[in-house]
Amino acid sequence: MARDPAFVLRYLAEVEELAEDVLAARQQIVDLDVKRNRNREALRALHKDPEPDGKAMVCFGNMFVELPKSRTKEMMQKDQEHLDEEINKLRKELRVKVNRLFEAQGKSELKGFNLNPMTPEEMKLINRILEG
Repeated sequence: MARDPAFVLRYLAEVEELAEDVLAARQQIVDLDVKRNRNREALRALHKDPEPDGKAMVCFGNMFVELPKSRTKEMMQKDQEHLDEEINKLRKELRVKVNRLFEAQGKSELKGFNLNPMTPEEMKLINRILEG
């Protein structure tokens, strides 16, 4: 029961490509998470600063710019929100990519990884039901 070498080669190339997509997405999530943590540390440092009305030096690429701290906090909070959204989007895409990889390998789909958290409204309803 020998298989066609061209078929096996195409199959292995497809699996390799899918695996590379999964690894690239994971690495991108890690990189964005590191950036998010640095951003969070900087926001915390600005929050703890005893001089809230002063100016802060902010690095943009390869130059430093002095900006008011309030403006800097606002920019960093927006960046933090953008990073959160991007990481969540990548995590959702990663689930799909992993499932495609498993499908190509002939493995069954991962169970329990497509769960979504309950909304606050749903939690209130559940608590109301449990209380009686």
